[in-house]
Amino acid sequence: MTRFSAKTDATAIITASREEVWALLEDPDAIASMTPFVKGITSEGEHWTWQLGGLEVLGKSVSPSFTEKMTFTEPERIEFTHDPPPGQTERSSVEGWYHLEEHERGCTLSTSLEITLDLPLPKLSSKAVTATMRGVVDKMGDRFSANLLDRLGAEEVDG
Repeated sequence: MTRFSAKTDATAIITASREEVWALLEDPDAIASMTPFVKGITSEGEHWTWQLGGLEVLGKSVSPSFTEKMTFTEPERIEFTHDPPPGQTERSSVEGWYHLEEHERGCTLSTSLEITLDLPLPKLSSKAVTATMRGVVDKMGDRFSANLLDRLGAEEVDG
């Protein structure tokens, strides 16, 4: 197995209140329904276990599952760090955060996440795998953003 990672950062001003956005971001069912490739999220206290499906990386179909420790600082920040159950090894992880700030036109939502996958591919395939992962992460981000705005009845605006 070889570890591959892809990272993304984004910031947008949206015409919804920070409280409205927060309510969706702290709801695992809402997150799962808005995020492509996410089949479901199981919440057990501060731990969320994500199940993904339908990912294709260089001809390999992957359905990663990973457990994240969620830290909520209402109403401004949600951090997530990989924290598998004791004695379990997970071959996938995500590290990152959401940050919300008040804005005169709604709120500013900033995100950062890095996805890491252990895949049965040679290290020599790193450039191709990383490029594919970046494409998937970008697609997930674009569709999540559109779904979030649709769910809120909001739009992205210039600052």
